[in-house]
Amino acid sequence: MEARVTAHARYTIADIDKRLYGSFLEHLGRAVYTGIYEPGHSTADANGMRGDVLDLVRELNTPVCRYPGGNFVSAYNWEDGIGPKDQRPTRLDLAWRTSESNHVGIHEFAKWAEAANTEMMLAVNLGSRGLDSARSFVEYTNHPGGTYWSDLRKKNGRAEPWDVRLWCLGNEMDGPWQVGHKTAAEYGHLANETAKAMRAFDDKLELIVCGSSHSEMPSYPQWEATVLEETYEQVDYISLHMYFENYEKNTAEFLALPEKLDRYIGTVGGVIDYVKAKKRSKKDVKISFDEWNVWYHERRSDSKRMKEWDWPHAPVLLEDIYNFEDVLQVGCILNTFIRRSDVVRIACIAQLVNVIAPIMTAPGGAAWRQTIYYPFKFASLHGRGTALHLDVTCPSYVSNVSPSVSYLDIAGVHDGDAGTLTFFAVNRHGSEPMAVDISLEGFGAAKSVEHTLIKHQDLEAKNTKENPDNVKPVSTSGAVLRDNALQVTVPPYSYSMIRVRL
Repeated sequence: MEARVTAHARYTIADIDKRLYGSFLEHLGRAVYTGIYEPGHSTADANGMRGDVLDLVRELNTPVCRYPGGNFVSAYNWEDGIGPKDQRPTRLDLAWRTSESNHVGIHEFAKWAEAANTEMMLAVNLGSRGLDSARSFVEYTNHPGGTYWSDLRKKNGRAEPWDVRLWCLGNEMDGPWQVGHKTAAEYGHLANETAKAMRAFDDKLELIVCGSSHSEMPSYPQWEATVLEETYEQVDYISLHMYFENYEKNTAEFLALPEKLDRYIGTVGGVIDYVKAKKRSKKDVKISFDEWNVWYHERRSDSKRMKEWDWPHAPVLLEDIYNFEDVLQVGCILNTFIRRSDVVRIACIAQLVNVIAPIMTAPGGAAWRQTIYYPFKFASLHGRGTALHLDVTCPSYVSNVSPSVSYLDIAGVHDGDAGTLTFFAVNRHGSEPMAVDISLEGFGAAKSVEHTLIKHQDLEAKNTKENPDNVKPVSTSGAVLRDNALQVTVPPYSYSMIRVRL
């Protein structure tokens, strides 16, 4: 099987916002407790944060981390997580039927974020609370001093404000499962008034309003239209979420799902344009895709388990163990975001540690990379620069979500400062290798090429505590440069990163 690709220096999509490779931590399961935070662990720092996990997070170079939820935030009192730990209340978390010790709050998370070299992206509770709580939270985190909330922050050990720029106005407020669920009109009004209050404090804040939880919601895409008509001039982004499932164990259909993702982004982009035109606005609103990942391995069984337990603290919950097939899917998702980087400016993999995450830990023991760690790392490290519009000719197949799914899923990024071209390629064909010819036009002479491959004969192959390197990338010499063209053969069901130095 053959594929022909043309990359031209002048045919570009957008300069990629580095926050496209963001992450997410929610007070859910073991994401925080025994995930990032375990004071008794041999690698723990003075803040109680696991050093082995911090090393793996820093390796990802993820520029922003969304916190503290997720569904958790819709009944969360941020004030419970400040002050002496022995005086913080234990609360029941209604979202996940667990108990929350509040030993990790804004101070602990902020110290972790600084150690992880990532910026904070905070969410306010617009479910059980609202405007007043949100404005107080912003004052606590961002005001220099001389007021009740800023002086309380100083009393609690942080003299300088954190100056948090990114704020989520609630979470998945379209979902009936959400504590404090609202109609689009109700939420739009509340979000707009909250945004106005936050902007009265600092009009340079970047605010994110809730879009649809997924594209199958009955209210989609009318939800986006209604909410944006209420909030358009006050917000900068609208959030979208999508999770990818393969309950039927059909790899071809599973790997076609990014076509649905692409339509989802395109539709909401169209709604944004419609509202902008209707309001005669000069402002651009973009998309924050702040929850995405493969999520199905433990979802149904854990949903049942949750209903039966008695409010445990930091239980094992939603700890999907990812396989090699998921590497291919995550690669395709990231490629979609790169190709849509003109409208998707922020994205957050959900989540970062233990809970549907690229990093796993054993309490008191090791931390290791899941299979999906690698495509996310490669995109984060090398998917920065300018997204290229690639002309692709390749055989395709018919799926339930699209009549034409290209067997080659590919995205290209030109980093002019580093002098590199990087291509991320997934061969969706299960039995045929693919000879890929990439014509490089307008970039100047190519000097060298590197090919990194992730391939395993078993789609179900996993990385575990006992075998953490079962699925991992390898360097290969299969890619060659000929007459300003890049030629490489990629194996069936494989992920490749091909880097050209100019």
